[in-house]
Amino acid sequence: MKAVERAKLVRSLRQESRRLRLLVLVIGFFLVTLTFVVVTKPDALLFNLNGRLSVDQAPRSLLIRQRVDAAAAAAAAASRRSPDTLAAAAEDPKVVDGDSAGVEVNANANVGAGASEDEKRVLTSEPEQGKKAEEATQSELLGGEDEEGRKGLRKGHQEDKEHKVTLPTVSNYTIHEATDDSDNGKQEDRKADAGSQLVTDVDQSNGGDRSHQPALDNIEWDKPLCDFSNFRANVCEMRGNIRIHPSGSSVMYMEPAGSMKDEQWKIKPYPRKGDELCLSHITEVTVQSSKVAPECTKYHDVPAVIFALTGYTGNLFHDFTDVLVPLFTTASEFNGEVQFLITDMAIWWTRKYAVVFEKLTKYPLIDFNKDNEVHCFKHAILGLHAYMEFTIDPLKAPQNYSMVDFNRFMRRTYSLPRDEVTALGEVPKTKPRLLIISRQRTRMFLNLKEIVAMAEEIGYEVVVEEANVNSNVAHFAKVVNSVDVMMGVHGAGLTNCVFLPHSAILIQIVPWGALDGICRVDFGYPAEQMGLRYKHYSIGVHESSLTDQYPLDHEIFKNPLAFHKNGFEFVRQTFMDTQNVRLDCNRFRPILLEALDQLNQ
Repeated sequence: MKAVERAKLVRSLRQESRRLRLLVLVIGFFLVTLTFVVVTKPDALLFNLNGRLSVDQAPRSLLIRQRVDAAAAAAAAASRRSPDTLAAAAEDPKVVDGDSAGVEVNANANVGAGASEDEKRVLTSEPEQGKKAEEATQSELLGGEDEEGRKGLRKGHQEDKEHKVTLPTVSNYTIHEATDDSDNGKQEDRKADAGSQLVTDVDQSNGGDRSHQPALDNIEWDKPLCDFSNFRANVCEMRGNIRIHPSGSSVMYMEPAGSMKDEQWKIKPYPRKGDELCLSHITEVTVQSSKVAPECTKYHDVPAVIFALTGYTGNLFHDFTDVLVPLFTTASEFNGEVQFLITDMAIWWTRKYAVVFEKLTKYPLIDFNKDNEVHCFKHAILGLHAYMEFTIDPLKAPQNYSMVDFNRFMRRTYSLPRDEVTALGEVPKTKPRLLIISRQRTRMFLNLKEIVAMAEEIGYEVVVEEANVNSNVAHFAKVVNSVDVMMGVHGAGLTNCVFLPHSAILIQIVPWGALDGICRVDFGYPAEQMGLRYKHYSIGVHESSLTDQYPLDHEIFKNPLAFHKNGFEFVRQTFMDTQNVRLDCNRFRPILLEALDQLNQ
């Protein structure tokens, strides 16, 4: 019996040993795979590795309000100078064109892990002299604005004035107008001691020419250091003797002798003012006037622009509306002679849009959170100029830039060949090209083959492409620029309209759910302001996959607007995450025919 029991024990131990070895192999394979993905494709991850906020974590409330300390603001205004503040925003959200705005959800903001040392050296190395010689001048990049684009812009601007819009956007939340935070608006009473000395020396080993430094010390910036009046973005701008100390998260304006300027502000340089959840992930920077500051260790002869990269970046729509469009608006006037300091740096993101950075600055990017220098500038801007979603207001923007300028800038940045749509017939035997933006997770076309066949029947050459977080920007830009008409269901993929040639046509398919207003705000008005021709197609009940989930007499079909009061989660899950589109080709056909007629004009 003992021999039998011993044999059974040996067999049992062998089996356990095999299981253990198999488990170790599986775990090892998983770790190797995960490491490979993190290193090679950090933007493909669906979870947070860098502290950035996922789009799905956006606020659930349809309105986001800022706390206003009226008493503190009044006391500050009475005791010292401060910028004018906005009145508190109205309580009720407004609706564009009489339709309630829905809430859009797109792919989660995908965050990459830190890059290798080689990648960081790429970002911080000086550009080659050859590249500097090839930098386009400002007039070449921007040029004049087409009259058609101006008209579209004025139309959108006028409608914005008539309808004070406070709507949720493709990012799942609404920006709500508000007055300044009490912490930001106040000017603190802090006087330097009689024995304090103004530190003005620049380290000879790091700095540039110090001959003009005394002149800087005598410059008085006669405006408030920061402007918090814009409903979407706070911006600080100053000229004079400016010390930027990243490790101290501070920007100091050195007061000239005899100056009474005594200001302190706190700002998070990401254009989502009022979105507390988003801004909770952004580094806060203190801006203050002072007669005492650390010595400069590095001197710069070009202006500085400081901005953040976290928040909702990683979603294509937010890449543009939160960073690229505002950055173009803020930095283009310097024609490359500007230094960028980026808080909450995402290396993979700067590599993805490296060609855009190369066009906007001739200098290596500075990682604000990892820099230990004290930088000395004569001109600094903290925060980016931003207006309505995915738009530029030429009445407020520096140099009166517009979306026509941005559209032209993107085409030239990616070396796209077509600036203008060619009228049909000018090139013999050439069909107009139609690009259908497909989706694979939500808001899919359920009858895509039928749509393609119908479009080809009436004379289009059809191209089908899917835009996602892994799409190569340069490749997708060339595809978009090659077509005359682009169509797709409301979503981040429509952001690629920035690569369309002037006068091309954008067709937005609006899902069921009283979402017309927000769809126009996110893509309709921006497209018109870029000089594109825009068409808006709202699907009917029979074109929605919601009919497979609810009976036709359900309230969701009779009065979808009423369901918006249930809040963000319901709107997202019902009208976005679980709805697909079965396009009625007979009903949609006239839209494509109208587009053909416009291309003939």
